[in-house]
Amino acid sequence: MNPSLVLAVAAAIVVIVVIVKTAVVVPQQNAYVVERLGRYQRTLGAGLHILLPFVDVVRYRHSLKEMAVDIPEQICITRDNVQVGVDGVIYMKILDPERASYGVLDYGFAISQLAQTTLRSEIGKIDLDRTFEERTTINSLVVQELDKASDPWGVKVLRYEIKNINPPQDVLAAMEKQMRAEREKRAVILTSEGQREAAINTAEGAKQRVIKESEARKQQQINEAEGEASAILAVAQANAEGLRVVSQALSQPGGQEAMKLKVAEQYVDELGKIAKEGNTIVVPANLTDLASMLALATGVLGKEGAGP
Repeated sequence: MNPSLVLAVAAAIVVIVVIVKTAVVVPQQNAYVVERLGRYQRTLGAGLHILLPFVDVVRYRHSLKEMAVDIPEQICITRDNVQVGVDGVIYMKILDPERASYGVLDYGFAISQLAQTTLRSEIGKIDLDRTFEERTTINSLVVQELDKASDPWGVKVLRYEIKNINPPQDVLAAMEKQMRAEREKRAVILTSEGQREAAINTAEGAKQRVIKESEARKQQQINEAEGEASAILAVAQANAEGLRVVSQALSQPGGQEAMKLKVAEQYVDELGKIAKEGNTIVVPANLTDLASMLALATGVLGKEGAGP
């Protein structure tokens, strides 16, 4: 083989190796940590970078995108001594690649373990019934604790979400019975309140009916009294009018004689009624007047006897 060809091939290989060792392309949303002779030298951002061959080495490669880390289910004990299985997920992001490389050996594992211990601590502060309604509060408290602990590592914890809370089966059965009893209690309360409202409405209706009836009777009595008063007034006015007419008639010529005749007629009529109804006859004290009255009455009776 031609020695010059061998040298050319060897030189080409050396050039390729040097290029591979010195030219580094960093993708978007990534960061590479470079060490020079075992010490941190710089952090490479997105783009093309030239390194010193055999001196600079890319030691760590980090993604700057937001990451979701699953937190395995663990057993937590509530304040009322009930064991529940709780799992979740953490959303975090690397802000400082240098500290993420040298601040902790494995930031993902460290944050996951810290999340589990913090979650157990927060669950232990509340009762089982409140764990379901206090999810948002628990998530916020866990994020606060993780964010403080992960700041020296160059990692920002954005959110923590509890995925599932799994109480034991016997506890679930007891909770179901409790909820059923609570629903039945509410149903009984609503029924009793409905009956109470119905009784109140019925009593109020009866009260209004009695009031209306009393007002109607009152108005009826007022109307009857007004009617009777009007009737009495009408009779009195009629009597007064009759007396006025009689008075006017008596003042006319022949009025006195007509009056005497009318009185005699009534007198004879009343005597006739007395004779028909019994055997007792009332005799006037003044016989002279009696004779005149009898003569007048005989004439009247004669007219009545001639009738049918």
